[in-house]
Amino acid sequence: RVPEDGRLVARLQEMITEASSYLFKATKGRVYFRSVKILIPPTWKEKSYEKPKHETYEKADVIVAAPYWKHGDDPYTLQHEACGKMGKYIHFTPNFLANDYVTDIYGSRGRTFVHEWAHLRWGVFDEYDNDRPFYVTGQNQVKVTRCSSDLTGIYVCEKNSCIDGSCVINKLTGLYKEGCAFIPERNQTAVSSIMYMQSLSSVAEFCNESTWEVIKNSTDFENDLPLTSSSLLTPPSFSLLQKRDRVICLVLDVSKTIAGVNSSSGNWINRLHQAAELYLLQIVEENTYVGIVTFSDKGEIKTHVHQIVSDEARKQLASYLPTAPGGKRANVCAGLRLACEVIRKKEGHLYGSEIILVTGGQDNSTGRCFSEVINGGSVIHTITVGSSAAKEIEHFSKETGGFKFFVPERLDFSDLLDVFTGIMSRSGDTFHQSVQIESAGESVAGFRQLRRTVTIDSTVGRETFFVATWQSAEPPEIILIDPIGRSYTIKDFELDSVFHVARLQIPGTAETGDWTYTLINVHLAPQVLTMTVTSRAANSTLPTVSVITYMSTDTVYYPSAMVVYVQISQGFSPVLGANVTAIFSSENGDTVSLELLDNGAGSDIIKNDGIYSNLKVHVQANRTTVPQTAMPWSHAMYIPGYVENGKLKMNPSRPPAIKNNIQVRRGGFSRTAVGDSFTVSAVPIGPYIDVFPPCKIIDLDARMEDDKVILSWTAPGDDFDKGQATSYEIRTSETPLELRDSFYNTTFVNTSTLSPQRAGCTEIFLFKPEAFTTGNITVIYVAIRAVDEVFLRSELSNIAQAVMFIPPMAYPPSNLKFGVSTILLLFFVLLTAVCLTVSTSLCLVKKKKKNLSENAAKLLQHKV
Repeated sequence: RVPEDGRLVARLQEMITEASSYLFKATKGRVYFRSVKILIPPTWKEKSYEKPKHETYEKADVIVAAPYWKHGDDPYTLQHEACGKMGKYIHFTPNFLANDYVTDIYGSRGRTFVHEWAHLRWGVFDEYDNDRPFYVTGQNQVKVTRCSSDLTGIYVCEKNSCIDGSCVINKLTGLYKEGCAFIPERNQTAVSSIMYMQSLSSVAEFCNESTWEVIKNSTDFENDLPLTSSSLLTPPSFSLLQKRDRVICLVLDVSKTIAGVNSSSGNWINRLHQAAELYLLQIVEENTYVGIVTFSDKGEIKTHVHQIVSDEARKQLASYLPTAPGGKRANVCAGLRLACEVIRKKEGHLYGSEIILVTGGQDNSTGRCFSEVINGGSVIHTITVGSSAAKEIEHFSKETGGFKFFVPERLDFSDLLDVFTGIMSRSGDTFHQSVQIESAGESVAGFRQLRRTVTIDSTVGRETFFVATWQSAEPPEIILIDPIGRSYTIKDFELDSVFHVARLQIPGTAETGDWTYTLINVHLAPQVLTMTVTSRAANSTLPTVSVITYMSTDTVYYPSAMVVYVQISQGFSPVLGANVTAIFSSENGDTVSLELLDNGAGSDIIKNDGIYSNLKVHVQANRTTVPQTAMPWSHAMYIPGYVENGKLKMNPSRPPAIKNNIQVRRGGFSRTAVGDSFTVSAVPIGPYIDVFPPCKIIDLDARMEDDKVILSWTAPGDDFDKGQATSYEIRTSETPLELRDSFYNTTFVNTSTLSPQRAGCTEIFLFKPEAFTTGNITVIYVAIRAVDEVFLRSELSNIAQAVMFIPPMAYPPSNLKFGVSTILLLFFVLLTAVCLTVSTSLCLVKKKKKNLSENAAKLLQHKV
C-alpha cells in the first residue's frame, strides 16, 4: 500500500546506520546492527532485488505503513506483554522517513530508532506519560515526569487554560491544567535517558538503575563482553528483497495410517478433500500459483502449478485433489521433495515459496530430508493430525517461520476446515485476503437442528460463501435467511454428494446485518453438521476488522503459565467492546472454553488496546467502537519545543487529537480465527494440587477523600485471572523501597471487611491511614497482594502513592516569564507507579499512571 518512493529505502539505511553506532555506545560496546533485510513491496517496480526466503511483512521487526491515526507520525512499538518481554513490531510512517522537519520534533531518526528498538527487543517502556505528564513531590512541588531529574527546562502554557502565560493548577487534581508543557533546554549536561528524550544531544545512555538493568538481563547479553574499541564497529550491511508472485504447493498425506486407524481413512479423505477444496475455492488469494502433491508410501504430483485467475481456475485445481486413500505408510520426505520439484519447475528456486504439509502418519524418518528442505528457502506450514504424527514435523515450520497447526484425531468437527482458512498471505495486503466469519460444528441428534446467527459487517461482503458439511448419505435441510428476510434453501446451494459439501456464494456484496442459518438433521441417527462462512473486504480503501492470535511461547512446562493473545483491529485501530471466546482443543479433541478480556488486568497489561489476553477464537459483537485517540502504546515523544540560548523555540503544534471520550461507533460483526498449536509438557495425571496463585494486580489506584484513602483495582482470580481470590493483604509505608523489599514489615491495613469479588470485577476499598494522623506525614505508598484458599499469594502489586497536600496561606508570586516550576497545592491526588520487578532497582511494567515521588526519584521517576 505504500507508493513507490526511493527516498524511503535510503532513509531506512541512513537511520539504521546511525542507530547502530548510537546503540553501540548506549549498550557500552555490547551490541550493534550487523545486517538488515528490507522487504520491498511487490507493487514497486522490479529491479535487481534479491528474493526473500522466509521474510514476510507480518513477521517483520519494523513495518513502514500509513499512520496509525491520520494526524500522527509518531514512531511507536506495539507492546502487549510485560516488562522485559519482546514487542511485536516498530511502526514508522512514510512521512516520518521522507520529511526532515520531523527531526526537530522527535530528534534524529537514528536516535529515535534506538528508543523504539529498546521497546521492541528488550521490552522496556517510556519514561514519560502524556496523559499525566506531571507528579507531585513530598514537598508539594509539581515536577515533570522524566529521567533523569537532572534534565532542566521551563514550564510553558500552550493553550487557553493559562493566565498571563503561566501554568495554572487544576484544583481538582493538584496538577497543572491541560496545556502546560515542559520545554527542555537544548543544551544539557545530563546523559540519560534514551527512553525519555533521546533527541537531546547530551543523552547517550539508558537510566542505569532501572532500564539498563532490565536490558542487561536480556539473553542478548549472556556471555557478551563489550568490545574494547569502537574501531571494531562495522557499518550494517543491507539486503533489499522483493517477492512478487505467491507460489504454494499442497503436500497431502493420503496414507492409511493417518488419524490412527485404517478403517477411518475413508473419513479422513472426505475431511481432507473438504478442507483443501475450501482453501482452493475460497481462501487462497487471486493470482497465486498453486500445485498439489500427495504421498503415502511414495509421492505423486497431482498437478504442477496453476495460477488462480478465475473461478474456473480454482475449480480446475480442486479437481486434482485426492479422492481415495493410498498406501499404508507415510513417507513425508517423498512428498516434500516432489513439492520442491514442482516449485522449482515454476520458479527455478524455492526462495519465498510456501509448502502446506498435512500429515498424521507415523513417519520418523524426516531427518533424511530435514536440512535440505529447510535450507531450500521455502516457508513450510505444517498441519499435524492426531498425537501419533511424528513430533519432528512441527520443526519444519519452526525453522522456516511457517504456521504450525494441530488437529485432533477426532475429525468429527470443523478443525481441519478452520486451520486451512488460517493459511493466508502475510504480505500485509488485507483487501485480497479471505476473512473467516463463522465456523460451527456440532453433533446433532436425529431430527434436531443447528441454528446460529452471524453478522456480516460493512467492512466485508465481497465473495461471501456459506459452506455446510455433513456425514450421512443425504444432506441436511438448510435454511438461510439474510438481513432483509430473503430466504435460501438447499436448492440454492451447489451440492457435492460424494464429499458431503453444500456451497452457496452470495451474489455481489452480501447484505450487512444478521444472517441466520439452520441445519436440520433429517436422519434418525445423530451426525456432525458444520457451517463455515467466509468473505473478503468490501472496499479496497476500508480495512476489514481482523482477528489475530499469538502466544507468549509455544512450549511451556507445567506449572508455568502460557498466555494467548487475541488482537482485534481495523487497520491499526483497536476495536473495543467485542465478546471473545477462546476454545482450546486437546489431543483427543476435548475442548475448554475461556472468555478473554481487554481490561488491563492479569496478563492484559493495557486496557482498551484491542488485545484480549489468555485455539480457535470466536468473536461476536453487537456494537463496537473504534477509539479515535492514540492508544497507550510505546511511542517516541512529540517535543513541543526547546529553550536555546535563553530563547524559546517552539515546534509546530501537534495536530489536534479528537477527545478521549469520542469514538467511532460501528455495527456488530462475527469472526473466527485459529492460532498456532502449542504444547504444555509434564502435566501430572492427578490428583491435581493447586499450584497457581492469583495473578498480580497491576492497576492499583487511589485517591484521597477527606481523611481516607480510596483504593480501586481489578480483582484477580483464585488461579491467575480465573475464579475468585480468598482475601487481600494491604500494607502501607512511607517509602516504596520498604514495600518492595520488606512488605511484611510495613504498616498493616485491616481488610477484614473486604471480601474479594470474581476475577475481572472492580474492587473499591476505603481506609484511614494511620500515617496521616500524625500531622507531619503527607505521602504514603500502598501495595496489595491477593491470597487464595491454600494461601498461595500473588506477586506484589504496583505501588500506588497517596498524597495529602497541606493548603498554603496564599499562592507565592511567580517570577518566571514562562510559568511556575514550583507551587504549593491545595488538594489531594493519587499518583501511581506501575509494575515492580526486583533487580538492583525497580522495573515498572505498565505504561500508564506514572507520576512519581521526588524523594524516590531514582526508584520511581520512570518506568521500563
